[in-house]
Amino acid sequence: MLTHVLATIYGIAFIIAGIAHFKNPQIFVEIVPPFLPFPLFLVYLTGIMEIAGGIGIIHPDSRELTGRLLVLFLIAVFPANLYMWISDVPFNGTLLTTQQHLLRLVVQIILIITSTFLSGDLQRLRATLSSG
Repeated sequence: MLTHVLATIYGIAFIIAGIAHFKNPQIFVEIVPPFLPFPLFLVYLTGIMEIAGGIGIIHPDSRELTGRLLVLFLIAVFPANLYMWISDVPFNGTLLTTQQHLLRLVVQIILIITSTFLSGDLQRLRATLSSG
């Protein structure tokens, strides 16, 4: 029951973040690293992925696969956060401090751990390590 509640909250957060990519795409376009082509397309694509990931993590039958895919997604989008940090790119008009960027990094790690937990892989890893 607790896992389903966590998955629902987590999923809704991803859905809301995904919708934001469509409501105000320009703030996300600005943080796409310049070496990546078609930044607006990538913003819409990641928005779709976040919405799909949010829905998938809520549904128990797709939670294992979705959790794994969200881990990969969170790793794949981290370069935008890193680019924003290194190049001092403001997000939605706000220039973040080093502490705020570090907090974003910590949040990203927590999101990855949460996806790993919701997929069941964290528990399997723990069981493997304790039996080894």
